[in-house]
Amino acid sequence: MKLKAFSLALCLGIVLAGCNNMQKGAGIGAAGGAVLGGIIGKIAGNTAVGAAIGAAIGTGAGALIGNKMDKVKAEAEQVSNAQVTEVTDANGLDAVKVTFDSGIFFASGQSTLSSESKVSLGELATVLKNNPTCDVAIQGYTDNTPFKGATAEQSVQKNKALSLDRAASVSSYLQSLGVSSSQIKSVEGFGEDNPVADNSTTAGKQKNRRVEVYLYASKAMVESANAGMEL
Repeated sequence: MKLKAFSLALCLGIVLAGCNNMQKGAGIGAAGGAVLGGIIGKIAGNTAVGAAIGAAIGTGAGALIGNKMDKVKAEAEQVSNAQVTEVTDANGLDAVKVTFDSGIFFASGQSTLSSESKVSLGELATVLKNNPTCDVAIQGYTDNTPFKGATAEQSVQKNKALSLDRAASVSSYLQSLGVSSSQIKSVEGFGEDNPVADNSTTAGKQKNRRVEVYLYASKAMVESANAGMEL
């Protein structure tokens, strides 16, 4: 057990020490891609997205994917009302997270898209169609505001259901604009889980009410990158 703990600490030390000196997207070595991918994903706070690769990812492939995701990120940054950040997927590869404020997209307690949200999603649909080898995950979240007349546990479940309905509304609208259903790999609602801000403040609650859309490397993209093909 002590040996495992030491090995994990050593791996973490190597990863963290080398972050500032690595070539873009080249943090994954062919020998240890799966192990390091899991570690890096946890450091980034997200292991929920990432294609099941089934093979090691070479350093050169990681660099190619990193460069591709830089371009995807630049496109996504043009989407209205979107907060765009670079994250790391479960394979340790660069991915893009696009966050929308649920308050802009939906009326309180509702899952029907606003007219303003449809403009933003129209722009996002273009990004997705321009990058069909990016897989997509859509996740909905709420703050912890209780529902009137509901118990604490009932409120938790209602918030989870609401967050899923909102994520599903986003997915359905993107598909209505021509995004392939096969590109959208998951649609989930997490309700009050995974808050990004303090739920005891109004500003914090607003940040927690959100829809996140992840764009990450598909298995096909990884295979092309491993073959040295330009993405």
